[in-house]
Amino acid sequence: MKIILILFVLAVSGVSGMAQTSVMNTYKDKQLPIEKRVKDLLSRMTIEEKAGQLNQLTGGAFTGPALNDAGQQAKMKAVADGQIGSMLNVNGVAETKAIQTVAVEKSRLGIPLLFAYDVIHGYKTIFPIPLAEACSWNIAQVEKNAGVAAKEAAASGIHWTFAPMCDLSNDPRWGRVMEGIGEDPWYGGVLSAARVKGFQGNLSENNILACVKHFAAYGLAESGREYNITDVSRSVLWNKYLPPYEAAVKAGAHTVMNGFNTLDGVPVSASKYLVTDVLKKKWNFKGFLVSDWNSFGEMINWGYATDEEDVALKAFKAGSMIDMESKIMLKYIPGLVKKGRITMAELDAAVGGILTAKFRLGLFDDPYKYNSEEREKNNILSESNRKEALAAAQESIVLLKNDKAILPLSTSQKVALIGVLADSKDDMYDFWIGKGDAQQAVSLREGFVNANITHGFAKGYQMDGVANIVLVDEAVTAAKNADIAVVNIGLSGKMAGEDRSLANPVVPQNQIDLLKALKALGKPVVAVVSAGRPLILTEVLPYVDAVVYSWILGVESGNAIAGVLTGKVNPSGKTVMSFPVAVGQIPVYYNHYNTGRPTATDGAGNWYSRYRDIPNEPLFPFGYGLSYTTFEYKNISLSSDKINKNASLSVTVEVTNTGNTDGKEVVQLYIRDITASIIRPVKELKAFEKVLLKKGETKKIQFILTAKELSFYNETGDAVIESGKFEVFVGGNSKDVLAKGFEVL
Repeated sequence: MKIILILFVLAVSGVSGMAQTSVMNTYKDKQLPIEKRVKDLLSRMTIEEKAGQLNQLTGGAFTGPALNDAGQQAKMKAVADGQIGSMLNVNGVAETKAIQTVAVEKSRLGIPLLFAYDVIHGYKTIFPIPLAEACSWNIAQVEKNAGVAAKEAAASGIHWTFAPMCDLSNDPRWGRVMEGIGEDPWYGGVLSAARVKGFQGNLSENNILACVKHFAAYGLAESGREYNITDVSRSVLWNKYLPPYEAAVKAGAHTVMNGFNTLDGVPVSASKYLVTDVLKKKWNFKGFLVSDWNSFGEMINWGYATDEEDVALKAFKAGSMIDMESKIMLKYIPGLVKKGRITMAELDAAVGGILTAKFRLGLFDDPYKYNSEEREKNNILSESNRKEALAAAQESIVLLKNDKAILPLSTSQKVALIGVLADSKDDMYDFWIGKGDAQQAVSLREGFVNANITHGFAKGYQMDGVANIVLVDEAVTAAKNADIAVVNIGLSGKMAGEDRSLANPVVPQNQIDLLKALKALGKPVVAVVSAGRPLILTEVLPYVDAVVYSWILGVESGNAIAGVLTGKVNPSGKTVMSFPVAVGQIPVYYNHYNTGRPTATDGAGNWYSRYRDIPNEPLFPFGYGLSYTTFEYKNISLSSDKINKNASLSVTVEVTNTGNTDGKEVVQLYIRDITASIIRPVKELKAFEKVLLKKGETKKIQFILTAKELSFYNETGDAVIESGKFEVFVGGNSKDVLAKGFEVL
């Protein structure tokens, strides 16, 4: 009997031990729903470990000599102690695997890290800057570009990018316009959603988490100065600045980044209205938020928080989560929980969102899913990736002027290629180039060689803006010996990006003087303008016969520009920011509001809203871009001149290629709500189609307008459609349009 009893006890103990083992492994059981696994893991974590998930630090190297660095050793220990949840600026399979091994195999619970990196417009294969990419109006290509960038980053051990930037801006003085979506909220939303889908895909090993930034209205930084205050009404916030972020969130973005700016006098990291009321409640966002670099800590500088503990409390209570680099959450969250200022339920909700993303990426089931040396070797800067970068660059170029059809170049012409920028690789890359290497890029001069363009070369000017008559004389001599001069002017790509604000976004005077000297020869002059923002070209236009706006195009820059100049590629890009006439006109944008005195309506000398020294209209409007062919719009028609609020309206227009070359046209549809409970813009983009038309071909383009396109937001963020008169406009840009009126009953 005694033996039987002992055996029974042992048997029960074994069953109990098996059950305990099963319970212990619940969060590691890949057969269970993610929600259950997250809940189980949270129940096992200490407060300090939970605070660690809110702590993000910059990394560096964790192999080789770095192992002897005291700072890196301290970070490895912090990872092993569960004090770091994510890292940025650690990349490469060897480096990410080295630190991930510590997180998974040395920490108490084996929670994997997220590795983040600024993959803004390419990882190794650099695509056009996002502002240029937007000018392509090719949404399928935009999504594909993000997909290539994600595949390369994922092959290098990256899980998460801080992109897309959804900050709408009307101010080319702000350096970060290069990273954004232009000036239109509807089109900005379409772009942002495409980029999210391209980055995230189905979250396979070839995809990475997207991050919607900078939430919110950061592009409204006063005077275009980085990190500055923003001030905007709720009506304008909802109707102009929030739609691109909302579109990106609704496209499935897993993460959002706070901005550096303020709203309603509150740093946005601590804005309960934005983070909790809008993002989480109104848009039902279930992912997690991350600060920008030390933006939590900067609340003290703003004068909104007294000390770091106050910062932690205000940011967390507003709904913000991961703290990039300041370590404030790690330091103070445990104490705030123990004091009862933050509840465990609130902390679990925040940490749960981060853990959920890690589970969805599959990192708990395979922490080294993104650490394949084979993928890293084969997926980065491949020929197929460069091919996509070339296609993207070609469609991003905008032809702004082409007097007497001076372009495309003839194969019989001898060309003088002029400009330091034309022979530079470093200046072709901007602030956000991932792991791109400028030496792997194609300069414009190399593009000329590849395209077999007969040419001579001269520098023409100094990049520092200092006048140099010797360089000008050399350029004039080169032009005398040529049939046409192609002059690459503008700004270095290094002047585009964060902390690159300019009070005067203009072409340097020494470059203008060069153009004057070349124009005096009486030969055709073509300006190729490189810049990460719309520059003021008012002084350039009198001295050139054509303007090709090439932006900052990335690794295939020279080949793309040469292709357009020779006519191998018919340019089809259209502007997504208005080009100012002068600095004093900034901000200038197409979707402005009428004033009480919009125009002079009589000959009595009545005053109206105007400048006395420059036009009200921009130099080049939104949606503008020329082609080597011409397009004619005619026969706009509506399915009805009256519709009910819940009905749809069909708009058709005929577009004909009236030139001698096949070409792509971006057919744009705008509306105007003539009278409403709040004033509405004079035009709002609501649809477009990029269509290929062969020479002489006519196509009938149809658009469908629904209540969604005809509505606007009230101050609480609810969509409203009101009865009244509307106008619809269709054309090749925001200015040159056909119009029809209709009424909503």
